[in-house]
Amino acid sequence: MKKSTSALITYGIIFLILLIWGVPFFEDVWSFPGNFEIIKNFPSKDFPLGSIPFMVIALLGTGIFISIKLGFPQLRRVWHGIKVTMGKYDNPDDEGDLNHFRALTTALSATVGIGNIAGVATALYYGGPGALFWMWVTAFFGTALKYSECTLALKYRQFDSNGNVAGGPMYTIERGLGPKWHWLAVAFASFAVICSFATGNAIQAFTVSDQVYSEVVQIVGPDHFLTAKFALFSGFDLSVQQIINGLVLVIIVGAVIIGGIKRIGNVTGILAPVMAAIYVIGALLILFSNFTELDHAIRMVFNMAFNPPSQVAGVGGGTFLIFLNTLMWGIKRGLYSNEAGQGSAAIAHSAAKTEYSVREGSVALLEPFIDTIVICTMTGLVIISTGAWHHTEFYVTYIDPNFTGELMNSSILTSYAFKKGLSWLFDYGDKIVTIGVALFAISTAISWSYYGDRAADYLFGSKSIIYYKYVFLLFVFVGAVAQLEAVWGFGDAALGFMTFPNLLAIILLSSKLKKMSNDYFSIDHKTYKEQLEEKEKFKRVNKL
Repeated sequence: MKKSTSALITYGIIFLILLIWGVPFFEDVWSFPGNFEIIKNFPSKDFPLGSIPFMVIALLGTGIFISIKLGFPQLRRVWHGIKVTMGKYDNPDDEGDLNHFRALTTALSATVGIGNIAGVATALYYGGPGALFWMWVTAFFGTALKYSECTLALKYRQFDSNGNVAGGPMYTIERGLGPKWHWLAVAFASFAVICSFATGNAIQAFTVSDQVYSEVVQIVGPDHFLTAKFALFSGFDLSVQQIINGLVLVIIVGAVIIGGIKRIGNVTGILAPVMAAIYVIGALLILFSNFTELDHAIRMVFNMAFNPPSQVAGVGGGTFLIFLNTLMWGIKRGLYSNEAGQGSAAIAHSAAKTEYSVREGSVALLEPFIDTIVICTMTGLVIISTGAWHHTEFYVTYIDPNFTGELMNSSILTSYAFKKGLSWLFDYGDKIVTIGVALFAISTAISWSYYGDRAADYLFGSKSIIYYKYVFLLFVFVGAVAQLEAVWGFGDAALGFMTFPNLLAIILLSSKLKKMSNDYFSIDHKTYKEQLEEKEKFKRVNKL
């Protein structure tokens, strides 16, 4: 069966499920099997191990398995990855579309985003400070997954007649596991396209538009002709400002993605470092100004990761339930933030200019470190050290039930923490979060357009790419003007369905992956500069 036919059948099945069971069916993907009461409370209500989502077990379990199998590359190969990213081994004559640095920034632009601002805040809102520790755990094992999926993507990538790269888990599955796994590769690519429209695009556009709309309301008020909302139909209100936001976003994203991966790489190569620098500098200023609180904040993270507040929780089952809640929120938001194991970043890294697949895998393992260990940690410590975490459900429920302050979640909580933390310097600390949300979300949408582009090309051929880009831009506008609660659930489910084929491929190809790693690191790798010097020396000797 043709890939295009298989993809259309897949989309037909998804559409039927939507008609019959609706979006809630897909929202259950990340809670399965805990959405069934008989399983949720296994072995008992006090110790409901059955409520741990299979998705989390699969991701974390595969990360632990591959870390042990490969000898913990996240500890042993970091310095090599840094040197490769710095360009020391870059050979301009190698096949590929992007150098190592731009491949990394393209992938980082997709992962460093709303999860670092809103995701961390949500983890602390429901799981408390201890959730940050479990985000670190997911990043540690997720690093090995990133290394694996990106190494395999380079190994099994293809080049089209124009010399453009075609790579990612769909090619890893098809070429690495063989034709009998063709259906699994099609499934991955099909859900990758859906993800690129939803979580990688519409959600990002909605977040930017909503943040900009809120800023404009603060300036002109809610009744201005720009901000006044009109009911088009039941449950859907629209303002002129949202339409303007959507059109501007379409123009910005369209100007980049129509140019293809090289233009995407050029833009993200600038945008990713700039957006990270703005956000990190703001966070560092807050942490330095609250230096005396940092020790207490870090101790709180470790203590609450294993020892929930007993004065409210009590002992026995109650304490375990709070511990499980903290663990789950940390793991879920950690995985959402760095996307390790989901296969998306492997599509960007497969475009790297290199002859060694393991070399790019070493670059990829830096992503969870930058995304979660650095940026997410800064967000979490800012929220904790400024005391902003008191405005969370976790604090009110388990620490101080008498707290009367306003509860804040998502980017609103992070904005409040930045505003409070930088109040000693100026009164607009929250605007750093606004800028961060805008840059993070736009860069994420740009990078996800490439992921969907490659998936569409795999399924329907190169002629479909231009049509895919038009639909992608349509979803940019839709996201900017719509209320997207349902899209969140559907998009997250598609992300989940992407993950299983990728994890299965990593497990089944783990022995080949181990051999590739051992063979690569058994060689004495010389930098490109050293190679040129050796060639010049050889020429001089021959002349003599």
